[in-house]
Amino acid sequence: MRRLTSPWLLCIIISLAFAANAAPESAPDRDRGEGPFQRLILRGVIMVSGNGAPAAGPMDIVIENDRITRLVSVGSPGAEIDPDNRPKADENDRVMELSGQYVLPGFIDMHGHLGGGEQGVSAEYVLKLWLAHGLTTVREPGSFNGLDWVLEHVRRSNENSIVAPRIIPYAGFGLGADEPISTPKQAREWVQDIARRGAKGVKFFGASPAIMRAAFEELNKQNLGSAMHHAQLNVVRWNVLDSARAGLTTMEHWYGLPEAMFEDQVIQDYPLDYNYNNEQHRFGEAGKLWLQAAAPGSARWNAVRDELITLDFTIDPTLTIYEASRDLMRERRAVWHDEYTHPNLLKFFQPSPEAHGSYWFDWTTQNEIDWKHNYQRWMTFLNDYKNHGGRVTTGSDSGYIYKVYGFGYIRELELLQEAGFHPLEVVQAATLNGAEALGMADEIGSIEVGKKADLLVVSENPLANFKLLYGTGHYRLMDDGKPGRERGLRYTIKDGIVYDVNELLEDVRHIVAAAKADQ
Repeated sequence: MRRLTSPWLLCIIISLAFAANAAPESAPDRDRGEGPFQRLILRGVIMVSGNGAPAAGPMDIVIENDRITRLVSVGSPGAEIDPDNRPKADENDRVMELSGQYVLPGFIDMHGHLGGGEQGVSAEYVLKLWLAHGLTTVREPGSFNGLDWVLEHVRRSNENSIVAPRIIPYAGFGLGADEPISTPKQAREWVQDIARRGAKGVKFFGASPAIMRAAFEELNKQNLGSAMHHAQLNVVRWNVLDSARAGLTTMEHWYGLPEAMFEDQVIQDYPLDYNYNNEQHRFGEAGKLWLQAAAPGSARWNAVRDELITLDFTIDPTLTIYEASRDLMRERRAVWHDEYTHPNLLKFFQPSPEAHGSYWFDWTTQNEIDWKHNYQRWMTFLNDYKNHGGRVTTGSDSGYIYKVYGFGYIRELELLQEAGFHPLEVVQAATLNGAEALGMADEIGSIEVGKKADLLVVSENPLANFKLLYGTGHYRLMDDGKPGRERGLRYTIKDGIVYDVNELLEDVRHIVAAAKADQ
């Protein structure tokens, strides 16, 4: 048997869970959504454009098929609207009266895995939860269910023959190759192959510097995007600065960034009994990593920050996916688990040495305190990076570590606000910044004439409270004096097709209830 080289071994270690299981059940034909319409008018809305500008309204938004064709300011809040100032509608137009409701660009999840056999959930479950939380575009980082399987869903989503966001397929580096990638030539040939097949980019975990450089050179030639999780098995030789200099589009999570800011060490301060394959070791020690790096405002901190910004480097932090590390009980008892978390997924989350991200073998108070400190420093860097002109996007990596599809993404918005982002900056990170990183800002990411009609309709002001966007709503005292839940997201519009969020959530509840009944 041929000896596996370290880069190939790394890919196998991280993707074992995917490779050992069949792809999930494919999405059924579209059974929800109306449109696209020859002409659709959203009347009287308050618009949040996604480009950082404040809300404005009332506005009438005119959509023809899947494109925004007019944005018309029709007055001021509370004033009577002159009908002569409004776009005229005829009997064939679809008009939605939405006075005082908020319209945002569709959200972009830069790190959304499309389920998997290990999690035991169907594509329909994932896709409907995504749309029900406002996601109109999702980058699939790895296509671990098989590139052909993902590309088929890409095609069907583009045709709007399934209920799904737009899917941007990235291939996990080396996966599907006939033999281990051990030379720069093999790396180039593999990139050429996935480009021919239709992938839009590559996700890396790490490899030797020579192989990484060759892969990035070919990616640049093929005009493909790239993402990287700088795993500890290779980060000493190739950290975030190395990737950025080679042309990496986005770094995922945060690994590799503290290592780029080490001052008095080269290697993470591992205990001598550390074993990367023991995920309690891996995640427990990761919680101590940020405090080993340079301090905020230090010369090294500023130098790394400024070089990354100069290189137009994008950070996709996925703050949400590690949140259980700082407060496990909060994530285990999240209110949406009752009706929206598939029982197979809930089982997958429980402590197990066999399931990736289920590392709660003996998670202690000290582990959580370490991670709280980790988050403080991590968030400080993200806010500093953004304030100096760096691009930060939003990704969820849901399906692991007690994060449920859709719900995990909305939590990412809250965490960016906790990090110091103004809510308008959070929306920009969730929309236009992602579109820019994907090279799609001329099509999606903001509300502008000529762009695709990817829009969200929210009954109340989400800038004042992102909790309104959760499928379970915001818990508060209602007008009748009784506690209840206010669900703000009413419609997700993708390619001009209007999806009723309540219908999508009802479908998911039925999927979960049926799965529970079968157990």
